[in-house]
Amino acid sequence: MSRTFSAQFLKLLPSVHELSEALEIKEAEKRNKLPFKYTRKLIRDKIELFRTQIIAGVTTAESKEEMSNLVIQAVLPEMEAVRYRLKPVVNATGTVLHTNLGRARLSREAARHVSEAALSYSSLEYDISTGKRGSRMSLLEELLTEVTGTEAALVVNNNAAAVYFVLSALAKNQEVIVSRGELVEIGGSFRVSSIMEESGARLIETGTTNKTRAADYINALTEETSMAMKVHTSNFAVVGFTENVNSSQLKRELNAHGREDVIVYDDLGSGSLYPFSSDNIGDEPIVGKVVKNGADLVSFSGDKLLGGPQAGIIAGKKSLIDKLKKHQLARVLRLDKLTIAALEATLFEYLYGENPKQNIPAVRDITKTQGEVKEWTEECTASITLDRTILTPEPSISKVGGGTMPLAELPTYGFYVDREGMQAAAVEKFLRTRKKPVIGRVFDGRFYMDMRTLEKEDWDAAAEALKELDEL
Repeated sequence: MSRTFSAQFLKLLPSVHELSEALEIKEAEKRNKLPFKYTRKLIRDKIELFRTQIIAGVTTAESKEEMSNLVIQAVLPEMEAVRYRLKPVVNATGTVLHTNLGRARLSREAARHVSEAALSYSSLEYDISTGKRGSRMSLLEELLTEVTGTEAALVVNNNAAAVYFVLSALAKNQEVIVSRGELVEIGGSFRVSSIMEESGARLIETGTTNKTRAADYINALTEETSMAMKVHTSNFAVVGFTENVNSSQLKRELNAHGREDVIVYDDLGSGSLYPFSSDNIGDEPIVGKVVKNGADLVSFSGDKLLGGPQAGIIAGKKSLIDKLKKHQLARVLRLDKLTIAALEATLFEYLYGENPKQNIPAVRDITKTQGEVKEWTEECTASITLDRTILTPEPSISKVGGGTMPLAELPTYGFYVDREGMQAAAVEKFLRTRKKPVIGRVFDGRFYMDMRTLEKEDWDAAAEALKELDEL
């Protein structure tokens, strides 16, 4: 397209003001309660997109009216979409702690407590009993010590931060012994060895990938040894010809060799307060038992098996926790009030709730039986009538997710979605791009929705999306 020809079509582009006054735009703005400035931003972006296309020689409009209509039709879907990039989605993958979808959902009580903390001033660092300055750390410590059975505790913003904090504050420029079989890499290519290097601690590897005994730790001891670190391999499993040592065995051996000064630190990774093994699901260690059996310190995540917000919880001996509290990193890594509120409500439910297994969504969804999910699936599929879309209920397998219990398989139930004239990839894309995206999985050449992770409001949104698919 010549420069002159491009200029002719560029003149057809409407102004932002013209389009912002268009009836369709005004109605969409009112319907979706959009701020005027945001509407203008959407219009401006689309006009610039059409300008780029015209310059590139791509256009179909031959009049200003036609060009305006094209821009309006491009803007309207953007106005109907959720305006924030962080969107609620329907998790129909069956993966309960789906890292890409935000891991654990908060309980309704935790969400309510967060809302209260966000909408009001709070006693974040104010001691109401004395009328003096308080500490945000103390808000959670009593609950944590009671639920874990430890002497003291504090919380930072995630478990990777907790590991870095413990190593930097308690083992900087000193040796930390770790089994070669536990030098794990967690999500996002973060490696324990790299975190240790950044912290200033000196890594001393011992044992082999598949076998590490207590004697290996003892043989690696020197005068510079500050810590023996255990790392729970929560996101993978070594099976077959294996051997390892737990915190209890390690502490006994260290004491027997006169090295009571060596800190036994157990990074539990996921960290569980609920005994999932009692439901025949995995073999995750319970936090309280690990501490009781000999670990001086443990750390674990808040948004995995615990079922709370993202956080890194450190618990153990008071003398060690007190050192951490006084360290400058305690302020650098501290929690905000909303995370504190969410974690407080979650811990309160574990301690005093009538039924944590049902009231904490992560625990509830992980422990659902296949029969329960099947009954829910049948109830949902019976409630919707479609003409060109077939929902075929079938059993399947769910995963816990979040790098947790990698070998655990959760028998589940859901249904295939087969839409006449559409491939599975097209069905997946259509459902993924609804106002409330429906995220499922494609396998065996078909789109499948696992109903383990759907609540009533999730199904309402999913049903609406399926009806839109059917009406295409």
